[in-house]
Amino acid sequence: MFNRTRCLQSAAALASISLLTGCGMLSSDQSDTEQKLAVGTTSTPSTLDPAGAWDGSWELYRNVFQTLVSYPTGSTTPEPDAAEKCSFTDSSNQVYTCTLREGLTFSDGTALDAKAAKYSIDRIVTIGQKGGPSGLLSSLDKVETSGDRKITFRLNKPDATFPFVLATPAMSMVSPADYPKDKLRTGNKLTGSGPYTLASYEPDKTAELVKNQKYEGFADLKNDAVTIHYYQDSAVMVEALKNKEIDATFRGLTAEQVIDLEGQPKEKELQVVEATGAEIRYLVFNPKDPNARKPAVRRAIAQVVDRGALVDKVYKGTAEPLYSMIPSGVAGHATSFFDTYGEPSVPKARNILAEAGITEPVPLTFWYTSDRYGSATALEFAELKRQLDASGLFKITLKHRPWNSFYKGYQKGEYPVFGRGWSPDFPDPDNFVAPFVGENNAVGTPYNTPEITASLLPKTRQESDRAAVGDQFGRAQEILLEDVRLLPLWQGKLYVAASDEIAGAERALDPQTIMQVWQLHKKTSW
Repeated sequence: MFNRTRCLQSAAALASISLLTGCGMLSSDQSDTEQKLAVGTTSTPSTLDPAGAWDGSWELYRNVFQTLVSYPTGSTTPEPDAAEKCSFTDSSNQVYTCTLREGLTFSDGTALDAKAAKYSIDRIVTIGQKGGPSGLLSSLDKVETSGDRKITFRLNKPDATFPFVLATPAMSMVSPADYPKDKLRTGNKLTGSGPYTLASYEPDKTAELVKNQKYEGFADLKNDAVTIHYYQDSAVMVEALKNKEIDATFRGLTAEQVIDLEGQPKEKELQVVEATGAEIRYLVFNPKDPNARKPAVRRAIAQVVDRGALVDKVYKGTAEPLYSMIPSGVAGHATSFFDTYGEPSVPKARNILAEAGITEPVPLTFWYTSDRYGSATALEFAELKRQLDASGLFKITLKHRPWNSFYKGYQKGEYPVFGRGWSPDFPDPDNFVAPFVGENNAVGTPYNTPEITASLLPKTRQESDRAAVGDQFGRAQEILLEDVRLLPLWQGKLYVAASDEIAGAERALDPQTIMQVWQLHKKTSW
């Protein structure tokens, strides 16, 4: 029969983004039968090397690599994983020390010791991939080791969020024997120490994961092998689920597809697990473009865009309008753009442009990725174009590329305006501000905001009580509002669709909204 499971938390619970904890489905028992599953997603890795990706590639990394600390199911605070214990060892949040588990090895048999852990982190900084994860390590001064198991991170400034950074899949441990220290590893293989090994990988098609018999960590694997199928079209993915070619999907469903799956007759035996999420969508304006660089143009677009119409027409209840870069449910959330611009208004937008001496329709090209976020992205940008063109103030051209070429384009600064999505690296307001500012940020377009980067963020990172940083993040959002270099659009909900024979879907998403496929398994009793 059709089964819908909701995990809609209270505002207090959302503040910690405990996304899917405590929402149960049917209980199940494990048998001795080998469990092999197939799942589908539209989130194709951009690279297999953790030092090169600050994007949805993390969904694969979480399952094949290990980090020093991570999020056991039910936790929103980083806890030891490859490490046995970790903590700040000073009073100013500038010295963070971990002791690794004893006897850890990579899948190639080499030791995962303190030296390998230091190598893994150091190469991220050395490589410094543009748009890559080195930006997460801005507070790191140096890494030291003592013996085989002790590693110490000395920071150049207080940073209470550093454990959260270490918990991101970007900080995955890699084997020094297989990963060059000054460049990304190429090819279709990887060497990790995570719950699974990568048996084979075909770019844009499949990743074959097999249970790692050498794994030592907190993950309790409920299956023996998982094949991840990568789809460019979410409609094809949904058909594969309906036809039982895959057991579950975890990224890329459109609103229509969610509604369709919810309405399937009982003989289809499907379930949809829903949770309130912190995933957001936004536009990025490139200051190198002659039109996008003009504040009046950006503000006029902010004045015209109708988020309510966008989510109603395209996302049909599976998303909510977003008026700041920090989403609802996260400490520091505000409604800055609504408070300033109010309801969409073409006359107000026309006045904004006129005051800047702009009287002719402004031509702009909007770029989006055709596959990363699912098929609804094309509908979303068609609606944005319709709204802006209808104002008579803009002439919008739409262009798109698949993710593997799209992300290279924005890293090179090729796009005047482009759409991005963001799922939290870690459950803290810092992660909805810091990644988008500074020279080396997640969107590939330098955004110099000294008050945020040199004052506000450093002050918040001195505070261990993360609930006490609201004022600073309120000010940061005022700056983002004034500049309109980033235009928040909507905040989504999370959906996992699966066969009704599958258990564990309600526990499979961690606080970074990353699928832990080891939680999925076939029910063996009812």
